[in-house]
Amino acid sequence: MKQIKKILIFLVIFSIFIIPVLSFAWNIGDPIVPKCSTDGCGWTEFLTLVNNFIQFILKALVIPIAAIMFFYAGFKLVISGGSTEAKTQAKKIFTSAVIGLLVAAGAWLIIHTILSILNPTAGYWSWIGL
Repeated sequence: MKQIKKILIFLVIFSIFIIPVLSFAWNIGDPIVPKCSTDGCGWTEFLTLVNNFIQFILKALVIPIAAIMFFYAGFKLVISGGSTEAKTQAKKIFTSAVIGLLVAAGAWLIIHTILSILNPTAGYWSWIGL
């Protein structure tokens, strides 16, 4: 019963943070789903869709979650009161948040490079000089 209560509390808090982000997905930069030309959707529109989705995930989810984790770890470090166990846990949270940001940035770099190679004719895709 106690475990179910913890899961429900987590889901409510998670929903409070995520639902507004998802509802404003259209207001962050360009819309996620690009408009097709009169000829229909093609390869370029598909690559634009993938790029917009990755940009949305990075801007609207990864960076705010990392900021929340940094805030939580800093708060935990400040209120540790000299407890080495609490300081160690706060440092572990900081390290995990940094590693998460590095993994997300690396994934973005890999995906962006692949998209650039698949469509080098579009001006904004060829950022690596192909």
